[in-house]
Amino acid sequence: MNIKDLPGAAWASIFRWTSILMVVSVGLSVVVSQIIMSTLSQGLNGPGLAAAIVLPLLLGGPTSFWYLVRLQQLKLANRKLHILASTDWLTTCLNRRAFTHAVSDQLSMAQRLPGAADGAFLVIDADHFKIINDHYGHDRGDEALQLMAEIIKSKVRNGDLVGRIGGEEFGVFLKDADFETASLIAERIRDGIRMAAFAPDGTAHPLSVSVGGAVFGGEIGFTELFRVADQKLYRAKRLGRNRVEIDHANGQPVARLDSPQLRLNLAKAG
Repeated sequence: MNIKDLPGAAWASIFRWTSILMVVSVGLSVVVSQIIMSTLSQGLNGPGLAAAIVLPLLLGGPTSFWYLVRLQQLKLANRKLHILASTDWLTTCLNRRAFTHAVSDQLSMAQRLPGAADGAFLVIDADHFKIINDHYGHDRGDEALQLMAEIIKSKVRNGDLVGRIGGEEFGVFLKDADFETASLIAERIRDGIRMAAFAPDGTAHPLSVSVGGAVFGGEIGFTELFRVADQKLYRAKRLGRNRVEIDHANGQPVARLDSPQLRLNLAKAG
């Protein structure tokens, strides 16, 4: 990690702690010198006091500064390694491992809170994606995945989790979301991708996704949540693709997508 790559916050921390360490060093040096000089004579004279102040500044200042620079470089490098280890290289979403851990942590945290916490899990899969790879090549397929990932991230709320969990499959975890909220967000994602301008080699090619969702209330594990959402995804595929299918993961009845109020809300959100 090059020194010039350190951010401003890191430099501020370096100068702050360097100053603190130098002040502490000078203070300790003066105290120790005073004790020594008092033992040998009648106290700390002018030259002795100057030496007690200057020597720590000359010796301890640069040493402390360099140590703190290296510490900040190490922190920044570790942060970048953590991002690389948890991020999908193509879409910049969370990778499957990091996404699974993050969702599991959210579920565990919700279980410790009083009352039944609500949330939803969406599985989003590109329709007929093999056609893009076969007709235009995998590079264009990668471009389509990047476009879909950006649309998905733009349609969720702050704090929601988005991960790439398969080749052309994405997962979304919606914290504190009921059935209607999950349906609205899922439809925004589906409609946003349907309206996306994707024209590999100048030829317009439509994109679409199928979405399966599981809404939960109370205690549930990641495996069960994913299982229900995946089942709904396959149902969306069987019913013709480019659609959303959501159900309750805990077996509780929920409003259906064809309820009049929900249809009105979806039309407004579209």
